[in-house]
Amino acid sequence: MKRALIAAGLAAATALAAGCTSSSASGSGGSGSGGSSPVVLRLGFLTNITHAPALIGIAKGYFAKDLGKNVKLEVKPFSTGTEEGTALLAGQLDAAYVGPNPAIKAWQTSNGKLIKVISGAASGGAALVVKKGITSPAQLKGKKLATPSLGNTQDVALRYWLKQHHLTSTQTGGGDVPITPITPNSAAVLQFKSGQIAGGWEPAPYDIEMVQDGGHMLVNEATLWPKGQFVTTNLVVTQKFLAANPSVVNGLLKGQIQANSYIHSDLSGAEAAANQELTTLLGKGLDPSVVSAAFKQITFTNDPIASSLAADAQHAVAVGLLSPVQNISALYDLGPLNAQLQAAGLPQVSS
Repeated sequence: MKRALIAAGLAAATALAAGCTSSSASGSGGSGSGGSSPVVLRLGFLTNITHAPALIGIAKGYFAKDLGKNVKLEVKPFSTGTEEGTALLAGQLDAAYVGPNPAIKAWQTSNGKLIKVISGAASGGAALVVKKGITSPAQLKGKKLATPSLGNTQDVALRYWLKQHHLTSTQTGGGDVPITPITPNSAAVLQFKSGQIAGGWEPAPYDIEMVQDGGHMLVNEATLWPKGQFVTTNLVVTQKFLAANPSVVNGLLKGQIQANSYIHSDLSGAEAAANQELTTLLGKGLDPSVVSAAFKQITFTNDPIASSLAADAQHAVAVGLLSPVQNISALYDLGPLNAQLQAAGLPQVSS
């Protein structure tokens, strides 16, 4: 099996942003910047299939078309949501496709002043894959498992699931089940294949690659959520950028909606477009069979599935990765999205 995503090391930012405004705007109407002054939009995302709307929006030119001629899009790929969250806090991104836990962490760290969730993007597409001889939680005791990074969405999911099964883990790799954050995710696949780890809670496509390398899904995360729906990827924007450029945000949202609509109308074309963008970004794409299997795991939706994000926050608190989170509904500003959905004749969403 060819190894697919061998990402170059993507450096994480270390400084925190200061002076972020708390104002927000919900502008509606058409896309474009609404003016002639140049605007730069720095958009972060992960090189995962769970971030396919971002990959497709770039590959198909939806963002470039909808943002407006005076807007320069700078794409910023990352290996993990933890790195993305750090970059948001350091003022290095204006918007980002990001998992729920890094978004919650960035929002809490900034005292609610940094970002707003403005759209959903994807639900599902994560699993705990282990060696075939492991068939129960108890058999994981003493076995080394991987997650993408400490505090990312899959890391929280694994630690919380272990806790529910009375198995301990620590942030330093101790406890009943040692957890090792491995970046990039493709390195975890290689370590699984070579026997260095017993498995990992990974996002698509890496869980699929682990299965193809001899593993099996001990837990498909969708089975843990009501109706199998849980947010994997949201689209967030900084409050500062939203207040200054509401019509650019409208254009970004229009591109997001178009990307998801394209997935629903032409699945094979969407798979090819996402893989094309991965090839451009990383120098090598995925085996098409892996892409297809990954897409089947994921529901691409504009709904942020807010109830699952609130549960994610509680899970992170329970495993000691967050302090108690207050007023989580204030993280959302879905006015611009609902205006665009209404204009497109699509169902509106709520927080």
